[in-house]
Amino acid sequence: MTLAPDSPLMPGQWLARGVCRHLSAGHGFSVIEEFVPERGKRVDVMALGPKGEIWVVECKSSRADFLSDGKWQGYLDWCDRYFWAVDSEFPTELLPEGTGLIIADGYDAEILRMGPETKLAGARRNALIRRFAVHAARRLQALRDPGAALDGWG
Repeated sequence: MTLAPDSPLMPGQWLARGVCRHLSAGHGFSVIEEFVPERGKRVDVMALGPKGEIWVVECKSSRADFLSDGKWQGYLDWCDRYFWAVDSEFPTELLPEGTGLIIADGYDAEILRMGPETKLAGARRNALIRRFAVHAARRLQALRDPGAALDGWG
């Protein structure tokens, strides 16, 4: 993956940026990077759709990055659809069947394979949407007031 010469982003963050742009502009999703649905789990992108659907996208910048990830199946319980986001040079045959596939770069993305839908239970969806809202509000506050103490879900 080729990064912009002045990019402060790591390769996975670069992919996440393109995914977030695509889901937001192209599909009407609200997106958060590096979201913690519960203690011990951190997804690269969580997306909240216009009808309340929740997607998780894990960004993999290389074969080694993918092969070292043994925790991805634990994210399936936290979304309606699960996707991998990789660049155009990634060996996609490594990715498990029954998951979504997004090809991305730092500027945009394209959904090549839709992840199968597994609806979240109502109570979990409500809790996730509340956590998503609090997280987004705290991130915005931190941008506007970097000196503020943001303990908790931040």
